[in-house]
Amino acid sequence: MLAGSFSFMSEATPSRIGQIVGAFGLRGEMKVQPLTEFWERFQKGARLRLKGEWVTVKSYREHKNRPLIKVTGVDDISAAEALQWEYLEAIIADRPDLDDDEYLTKDLIGLQVVTVGGTNLGIVSEVMPMPTHDVLVVGEVLIPVVKQFVKKIDIQGGAITVELIPGMLPGEES
Repeated sequence: MLAGSFSFMSEATPSRIGQIVGAFGLRGEMKVQPLTEFWERFQKGARLRLKGEWVTVKSYREHKNRPLIKVTGVDDISAAEALQWEYLEAIIADRPDLDDDEYLTKDLIGLQVVTVGGTNLGIVSEVMPMPTHDVLVVGEVLIPVVKQFVKKIDIQGGAITVELIPGMLPGEES
């Protein structure tokens, strides 16, 4: 874990584990942007949900640090291209043991976000995974989930306390 950051794990039934970002080749392989650190969830034989339907992974390999998969029902480039930007989901049954600064993404959705000064910013609608750290989406406000901005996460209390810098709120000058 990077210094000054929080760690998140996705857990839900089912949970988004990847997004199809394009077709690869002519036989229906798809490039996946993983939304999980557990790439074994894309292995051959895995059951994934795609557009509300369950499919089975027929083949898996890595190419340029990205999973390439082929699933049942997708047999050509046209079918693969039609699925671009769709999400892949998997059932993740067990709740993992978490450290004090680790949170499940699903536990943050719906929490109230307030500034250290007491201003209510709204509720978390999404946690966007990014390469260096995740980002809380609160209306039009995007808050990097690093200790510089996120001062306290109180799951039981239903709130996240943040300290923003000038320019982070829409219409605010930096």
